[in-house]
Amino acid sequence: MTSTNPAEPDPAPRPKRRSFSPEYKLRIVAEYDAAPKNEKGAVLRRERLYHSHVKEWRAARDAGALEKLVDQRTSPARPKKSAAETENEKLRRQVERLEKELARNKAALEVMGKASALLEMISEGAD
Repeated sequence: MTSTNPAEPDPAPRPKRRSFSPEYKLRIVAEYDAAPKNEKGAVLRRERLYHSHVKEWRAARDAGALEKLVDQRTSPARPKKSAAETENEKLRRQVERLEKELARNKAALEVMGKASALLEMISEGAD
């Protein structure tokens, strides 16, 4: 019996997931649809695709949802912000946090002032 050593590195690196641009998807769907029946498989083999890819992309194209042709798992979630925008957001959050802290401190000082006044009244009444 052979033992597997977990300390050994993986012999093959993990493959990267392919991503397809909307333009590529539309081009492949058009090429697949235009191909004669006996050559459709050749298009899929050449591009290393499955029929399910073409079927999904065609449905999205027919629904008029070009943006749905973008793979959400691999596309950027949102565009990068400039350094100035990032700094502005950071400063806005800091200002909000400091304003809340200031309001909390003002409330605490008000309570302490009332407590101090009450203690003075009590101590004057005891004299």
